[in-house]
Amino acid sequence: MRLLHTSDWHIGRTFHGVDLLADQARSLTAVAELVAAESVDVVLLAGDVYDRAIPSADAIAVCNRGFEAIREAGARIVATSGNHDSPARLGAGAGFAAAGGLHLCTTVAACDRPILLEDEHGTVACYGIPYLEPEITRAELDVPQARSHAEVLAAAMARIRADLVARGTPRSVVLAHAFVTGGEATGSERSIAVGGVETVPAAAFAGIDYVALGHLHSPQTLTESVRYSGSPLPYSFGERSHRKAVWLVDLDASGLREVRGRELPVVRGLRALSGTLDGLLEDPALDAAVDDYISATLTDHTRPVEPLRRLRERFPHAVHVEWVRPEGNPELRYRERVHGRRDIEIATSFVGDVRDEPSAGEVRLLERALAAAVTERDAPAAAAPEPGELSA
Repeated sequence: MRLLHTSDWHIGRTFHGVDLLADQARSLTAVAELVAAESVDVVLLAGDVYDRAIPSADAIAVCNRGFEAIREAGARIVATSGNHDSPARLGAGAGFAAAGGLHLCTTVAACDRPILLEDEHGTVACYGIPYLEPEITRAELDVPQARSHAEVLAAAMARIRADLVARGTPRSVVLAHAFVTGGEATGSERSIAVGGVETVPAAAFAGIDYVALGHLHSPQTLTESVRYSGSPLPYSFGERSHRKAVWLVDLDASGLREVRGRELPVVRGLRALSGTLDGLLEDPALDAAVDDYISATLTDHTRPVEPLRRLRERFPHAVHVEWVRPEGNPELRYRERVHGRRDIEIATSFVGDVRDEPSAGEVRLLERALAAAVTERDAPAAAAPEPGELSA
């Protein structure tokens, strides 16, 4: 049996305010094409199908088309809910969807009720564990004392192991959405620390033939059988060096036989550029970046006017810009910069820093304001009333 492990689609996510639905649709088409090319039997989708609990109608349409393309390519789908999903909404109609080959595992109560997959070697029991928030799920898992993710996940895995024993210990696959010790976050994941310690040990999954993890956005191997696939698209500039991928997992009669990584095509590149605004707009070496998402750090001596609008004249997908003085952070040397300087010099320097050099008329206004401030400061305080004297 051949499985394809993917996760963290985050359908409906925006990137610095830019709608990613078209990019996400292309990435799901690439997954479906890989399913057909590699004769994949089952796609494992380990949580965060959507980016928010109440996805937009357009996000639902993109996701449904992705599911349909995967089914048409010949694979069944097993999906769990992640910390971004609403389990109730994602799992609505789960029984009906299962008849069409889409198995939605979104309830804690059903975490030990596997989807039974068959091949020439017999049965593979596939268990989907939805994201487990300790505060919400500990009572349902009958561990009222649990405070950490490790404790509630251990309770869920105990139920799964009991079910495996009752079934004669067939080959097993588990999908889980969690932060497993040893994994490295990319910065675009939402923290799941609320309600307890967020990490869980890889040993919690001991004895399972393959564990398909979701939550972290880069492909990672924790053990040979415990892996993160990562997201199909980068969701932060911190991921610009990542090669997005899926895992192809082959099971034979004895369990896990082989795991291979397959890179997904780059839908749109990410570039972090640095330089003066004019330099970025004119540098011919940057012609290859015009179709990428751009984060620019500007090093002009004065703050450029409308820098993002101007950048988009050359880089239409520029999404982030910041201005950093080439001399470094002036706040770190503020005392040194103002030491021994007159008030008017400090005031005019401030105007120059945040805008441009003040005109002669503006300097006169600043001098008058400073003089008035000094006069007010030096004015004698009004005499306090004598004890027992009432003021009007």
